[in-house]
Amino acid sequence: MISKILSAVAAAAFFVAGAAHAERLTDKPLVDAEWLSSHLSNKNLVIIDIRDVNKSGDPYANGHVPGAISARYSESGWRASVDGAPGKLPPKEKIEKTIAGLGVNDDSHVVIVTGGADASDFGGATRVYWTFKVLGHDAVSVLDGGYTAWTKAGKDVSKDAVKLSAGDFKANFRPELRAEVAQVQEAIASDTNLVDARSVAQFIGKEKTATVQKLGTVPTAVNVNFDKFYHADKPAFANASEISEWSRLPR
Repeated sequence: MISKILSAVAAAAFFVAGAAHAERLTDKPLVDAEWLSSHLSNKNLVIIDIRDVNKSGDPYANGHVPGAISARYSESGWRASVDGAPGKLPPKEKIEKTIAGLGVNDDSHVVIVTGGADASDFGGATRVYWTFKVLGHDAVSVLDGGYTAWTKAGKDVSKDAVKLSAGDFKANFRPELRAEVAQVQEAIASDTNLVDARSVAQFIGKEKTATVQKLGTVPTAVNVNFDKFYHADKPAFANASEISEWSRLPR
């Protein structure tokens, strides 16, 4: 849960970490369809489509951004159960191999594409974004509005599978971008601000996901509901001024 909170808040705040070994095509964590379309021919660009199979079938097979690689969020090893705890970052060697297997090199700029249907849909994109950041790869962005925004902009789509060649990606783990349980306990004791980015119902203990053992939240945490940061009707992330205005409202 903590890693998902960190990733969602980082993306919502447009967090950009320090220098890394990849040369970024842009410093922006969010890129729009126009930007992505204009960079499709760049040899250092790797587009990762994380959409899962749904009731309508395989969305990737039905159409994707040209050149995109399919790496379904629920099936491709972005999360792992470690010591009985689900949803954690996989061991460094394992996730490093997964990412390299997607054709990512140390000098690649990665763009993550999800469906864009709602804020929950974007939870996977922000998690993958955080995964690259915590592994020391700063050259990563999310397609704002996802595949929905891409098609709404009238951009070309493809149904062709992409032939993969393994990349040379190497992880450079940044422990400061991940909180362990002991660090959270220290934060509680020292009155450090903790943010729970889940829904209000989960925060107040009326609902929980299947992977959570108990209802409720971490002691002293405040709720910053992640769905405030995304406009499904556009579709697009809320901009910085909207987030700033919303953060000043009483909760």
